[in-house]
Amino acid sequence: MPLWNEYHLPTSVDEAVALLARYDGKARVVAGGTDLILDLQQGNEHPVEALVDVTRIVGLNEIRAEAGFILIGAGVTHTQIVDSELLQRTATALVEASYVVGGPQVRNVATMGGNVAHALPAADGTTALNALDAEVEVASLSGRRWIPFTALFLGPGKSAIDSTREVLTALRCKATGLREGSASARIMRPQGVALPIMNFSVWVRVIDQRIDAVALAVAPVAPTPFRCKQTETFLKGKSATTETIDAASEPLLTECKPRTSPHRATAEYRQEVLPVLLRRTLSKAIERATTGVVVPEIYRVE
Repeated sequence: MPLWNEYHLPTSVDEAVALLARYDGKARVVAGGTDLILDLQQGNEHPVEALVDVTRIVGLNEIRAEAGFILIGAGVTHTQIVDSELLQRTATALVEASYVVGGPQVRNVATMGGNVAHALPAADGTTALNALDAEVEVASLSGRRWIPFTALFLGPGKSAIDSTREVLTALRCKATGLREGSASARIMRPQGVALPIMNFSVWVRVIDQRIDAVALAVAPVAPTPFRCKQTETFLKGKSATTETIDAASEPLLTECKPRTSPHRATAEYRQEVLPVLLRRTLSKAIERATTGVVVPEIYRVE
């Protein structure tokens, strides 16, 4: 039995949503296909009548600054994100997170939109976008709407986007400004390409050597993207020092409850690395915010 019967390459969002409507729930959106095609092949998804490939849609593979935001088309690949000088300067955490997605072959085809639409809360790009307070644009026959990035996640692999009738068209986050910085890091097994044991992403604003605002995103600790709100509250207003960061480990370990994964790590090990990742990412983000020097660490994976 074929996994699909028809394959369409629309060149506009309107054409794509019209195709989905024509198949009345029997078609699926595909971009890089690094998740969907495998799910179809392995029987995790039922065969469909048609695939609607959005990679030829004008604008969906662009990265640009727009009205104080950084706009990332849903068809932008992780390689494009890593190579983007604009994102290296204004969304450094996302660049560092994208660099550790799979290997080069995967990054060359896997898209950020697909990463989000698949609704995996521990994905590298997902964690960085959470720290950057991202939003997503969703298109359907009734029009387009921007919604908070986290509103898409209903549970692991469960998205609020109906991929048989809707198209995720773009993501956006505010550009990192003066006295602001961001960073991402992950712990993974050293052998080859591996899934993350823990992901950590940070955004911070530092004014007069104090933490004026901060966002901490960590995964996997919950069925949906998780922000460390208690730790953020603890840090706000305090001196941007190593002592403050070390003291923040206590509220961090109180609110983050990772589980044991038979394929990744025990809960106890994950708790041990959480303060390490907090110190690594927040220190780097503070350094970037105070010096204005932004050089993504995309050549060191530990």
